[in-house]
Amino acid sequence: MNYDSWAALRGKIKSKKGIWRIGEGVESHGYDLINDLVGHYSFMQVVVLNATGRMPSRALAHWFEAVHMCLSWPDPRIWCNRIGALGGSAGASVVAATSAGIMATDSRAYGIRPIVEGMEFIQRAQTEVSSEGGSAAEFVAREVKKHNGKPYLMGYARPVAKGDERIAALERVARQHDFTRGPHMRLAGEIEALLSEQFDESMNINGYVSAFLSDLGFSAEEVYRIFSVVVFSGITACYVDSADRPAGHFAPLQVDDIEYSGKEDRQIGGK
Repeated sequence: MNYDSWAALRGKIKSKKGIWRIGEGVESHGYDLINDLVGHYSFMQVVVLNATGRMPSRALAHWFEAVHMCLSWPDPRIWCNRIGALGGSAGASVVAATSAGIMATDSRAYGIRPIVEGMEFIQRAQTEVSSEGGSAAEFVAREVKKHNGKPYLMGYARPVAKGDERIAALERVARQHDFTRGPHMRLAGEIEALLSEQFDESMNINGYVSAFLSDLGFSAEEVYRIFSVVVFSGITACYVDSADRPAGHFAPLQVDDIEYSGKEDRQIGGK
């Protein structure tokens, strides 16, 4: 932006999304929030609306809700939940502990950020296979070769378990609402079959969600925004579990539990 552009905005706040008219009501993406949305649409529909500017069907919102349930469970061993549990044990507020746990999921290794790469992967795969006249087998062979013969394809395999039980649950919800498999989902299934045969690896929830939402026309950035706090409920549960116990009880350590690899003990001061 140039100076004139900045100057035109000085002292003003502009929004294309919504406005609170004090004493009158709230407008959100062209809807009257109080009269049009409250009681007529679900909370998850409004979450998607605010993230994308588009109102999803109640059926799709129900599916998004199912994903949130599948990605947020109260096991304090999970890294983001552990932060919430430590916050409760240390006497932090529920907001601070839950927010810290959410921030820990904004990682390329674990959490919600891999959904961006998952979406980009399956959309690129679909483009290459459909527009270049190739096959899923040829695509997989190229991808595996890029990784020195390892099946490191985004949306497939799982670090600590074989298979992914959450996919069956999401499939059940999809069938309940008559969602059909589109080209991205069909290709994702072909890739899974190839990886299963060659490497005994299968699709994970990232791969399934990426293909499902790609078929519905969502972009990677839109999905990332929708799922920004997808893990919060499990974190809060682990916070509560710890906060309701004596302070400092969660995962206590002794000095001997720490593997020290630094300098040996040395005298400080004197000779």
